[in-house]
Amino acid sequence: MAKRRIPATDGLAAVRGALAGDSTRQTIATATRFLLEELAELAPGNALEVRVPPFGATQCLPGPRHTRGTPPGVVETDPATWIALATGGLGWEDALAAARVSASGVRADLAALLPLIRIS
Repeated sequence: MAKRRIPATDGLAAVRGALAGDSTRQTIATATRFLLEELAELAPGNALEVRVPPFGATQCLPGPRHTRGTPPGVVETDPATWIALATGGLGWEDALAAARVSASGVRADLAALLPLIRIS
């Protein structure tokens, strides 16, 4: 299991802030990174890399481990889309259809894992 860098209280506060419209760089960065940590904890592994530039990336899902170059599966999106996907504000298929997420590789489907958290 990857070591968590963002305490849950700070991460959840940032996610709530982002969902409430706080678009400061610090809030969006913390929310994005926290949700990437959630994904890595929920689905540990190295078969898929999820990238949310410019704030972070994580590896997840069991399968073949890669050590150099581009991994066999990559998902990439922007921070606003990632936060919406991870909190249930946007569905995986809708994000793909709207070209808000790029997914390549046989394991590049996060539909079964999303949303990661629900904020009420």
